[in-house]
Order: sequence, then structure tokens, then C-alpha cells
Amino acid sequence: MTTLDRHDSVRMVRDSVGAIASPTGDLRRIRALRTDPVGIERAVWQRIAELGWLALMVDEADGGLGLGVRELAAIGEELGAALIPEPVTAVAAMVPLLDGRIRDRVLGGTMIVVPTWRETIVGSDATPRTVAADGTVTGTKILVADAAAADAFVVTTAAGAVIVERDAPGVAIELDRTQDGGQSGTLIMVRTPCLALAGDVRAALDGLALAHCAYLLGAAERAFAMTLDYLAIRKQFGRLIGSFQVLQHRAAEAKIQLALSRAVLDEAIGDVERQAARAEQQRSASRALARVSDTAMLIAREAVQMHGAIGITDEHDIGLYCRKILSIYNRFGTASANRSRYLASLHGETTS
Repeated sequence: MTTLDRHDSVRMVRDSVGAIASPTGDLRRIRALRTDPVGIERAVWQRIAELGWLALMVDEADGGLGLGVRELAAIGEELGAALIPEPVTAVAAMVPLLDGRIRDRVLGGTMIVVPTWRETIVGSDATPRTVAADGTVTGTKILVADAAAADAFVVTTAAGAVIVERDAPGVAIELDRTQDGGQSGTLIMVRTPCLALAGDVRAALDGLALAHCAYLLGAAERAFAMTLDYLAIRKQFGRLIGSFQVLQHRAAEAKIQLALSRAVLDEAIGDVERQAARAEQQRSASRALARVSDTAMLIAREAVQMHGAIGITDEHDIGLYCRKILSIYNRFGTASANRSRYLASLHGETTS
């Protein structure tokens, strides 16, 4: 694909998000879903399937769009800007690992399959303790995003990835509310029937990590824009607060961090596109995760502080963005864990 074709595909992907996101930025649907026990709308999910997003990374020969991680990230960014809760990028990243009847059901919008890989709070890179043998799997996965909506799970194990259906014997799911009103789950499997999957699940998760960064960046940039708008209308001591130099300096720092984060994410996506060595791709993904998650939290903190008391009310939209960022910024491990992973990769290369 030429550079021009790639720009066109990214633009078309971005434009298509308007089919499910309010063109006026209205967040009434998002706000209403905060009290929903599942957290998504199946009708909207069917529309997502019809748009072809779930087939984004499936080869054209197999009926997909044959696109890559840059387009996946482009969708992620637009979804983040609109706070869309449906797990589009998570499912799209897993589809290339699926085949047969399950893939057809996922692409048709009648089945939602999400990845589960976390077994520790801090990081996400350790060898899984979950064991798959003789057609069954035993283990526990934590912090499973969209567990309430999922019909099946792609589960990482020491022997590779397997798929487990929600209603399979030996499955238990414990759900917890997250700060943004969504659901996070613990998936417990005891000698649960499973189906082994081909393909590189770690590569799929690294691609998803970059789309996750893009979602965070989209949410953070929209929150920052809302904050700048507020600085231009809010008065204190008879002056617009945007005229206060200390707030101008803090806003400038936030803008710089957003620009740096975008550059780091773009570099990581470029490493995937040019098929850099796996160690280099993982290192750049870790760098992007650390940078973007820190920046998103910086924007959230500044947004609340610059909005003042209204920034912590449930009625103001800025609170929805801040809660979303707070709920997902550590989904792929803490910034500290990703920096450690980055440094370990550097050390491994220099000593090998």
C-alpha cells in the first residue's frame, strides 16, 4: 500500500466513526450506558459489524479489509474522542486469530470475543500461569475489560492462546464496577473446555496496545480542548482565567506532552508497519504505553483543576472523560512497568 493509499484509508476509517458517534459531541448515550449492566448496546454493535470494522485486520483473501495497526489506531482515537464504550479495537485485533464458525459469528456481529491476558496488577508481560492441556484450560485472568458484554474470551496460556466460551463448563465471572461506570471482570476457569488458536497472540496484543494508546490520546485531546474552551469563558476576580499566566504555562506543558505522545505513538506504529524486529516493536509499544498513559492522566488532572469544582461533578461532560481515562490508563500495565519492560529490552539487545 502506498503512502497516499494509507492516508486515504486512515481518513475513511476516521470519517466512518461518525456513523455511531454523535456529530455534535452529545454524550447522552454514553452517560445512559453507565448504569447499564452490560455497558454496550447490541444494536450499535450490529452497526459496527456492518461497517466492516471488525474485519479491518483480516486479509482481503479471507473477506476482510486487509488493513493494519495504523487504521486500527485511527478508529481507536476517534472512539476515544467520543468515549464510545463498545470494544471495537479489542475484538478487531483478535479476529485474525479466529477461524471457522466463530470468526463468522464475530464478523456478523452476533458474538463478541475479547482478550484476557492480565494475571498480575502491576504488569502484563509475564509468562502466563494459566495452563491449557488436553483440550481444557485452568487459570484466572483479572481486569478483563468488557467481561459483562463478552460471549467468549481469547485466553493467553503458557502454551499459546485458546478460546473459551462464556457459558462453557467450569467458567465463573466476577464483575466489578469501574470508575467510568463500565465493568471489569475476573475470569476463573477450572478444567474448562477450550479451543487452541493459531497465530501470534502477543503480536495481536501489541497491536491492540497501540490502539489503546490512540483511544487514550483521543480522549485526552478532547478533554484538553474542552478545558481550553472553559478557560476562554470562565471569569475569576473579574478576568478570564485563561489570561492567568500560570494557567497558560500549564496548558502549554499539557499541549507539549500531547504532541510528544502522538509522535511516540506514530513511531511505534511505524515500527509495526516496517516489520521491525519483534524486540524493537515491543520496546516501542512499551514506550508509547508509558508516555501516553502518563500524558492522559496529566490532562485529566489539569482538566479537573482548571474547571474547578464543576470538574468533579457528574453532570459536566469533562467528568466523563476524566473518569474514562482513570479507568483505562493502566489497562496494559502501569507506566512504571512499561518503562521497566522498555529498559529490559534495551539491556537484552546490548548484551546479546
